[in-house]
Amino acid sequence: MSTLILIIHLIACLLLIGVVLMQTGKGGMGAAFGGGESFFGGQGAAPFLTRATTVLAVVFMLTSLSLTLVSGRRPGRAATAIEKAVEQDRKQQRGPAPEVPAAGAPAPGGPVQPAAPGGK
Repeated sequence: MSTLILIIHLIACLLLIGVVLMQTGKGGMGAAFGGGESFFGGQGAAPFLTRATTVLAVVFMLTSLSLTLVSGRRPGRAATAIEKAVEQDRKQQRGPAPEVPAAGAPAPGGPVQPAAPGGK
């Protein structure tokens, strides 16, 4: 699904660039291509290129939003670099899980019991 949207997005992007470059303006490239007066009729290409620009811009925006929604968050994974950094900080602050000593064994760093009287 996302591959199809991406292909449509790229085609719309390239067509939009081409249509914008073909429009006439002050020193624009439209003049280099002849301005389109002979091919598009007496009014030139202005109405057609304006409509094409509008349609392609709408398609571009819709595919951009669709790609954002399709590639959204996946469960169990951080979506942004900031969220990944926050998760790593939380894991480092927690540290490793404390080890539970075996029954009857003294806890490391715990109080030392005095030796029994009688020398043993």
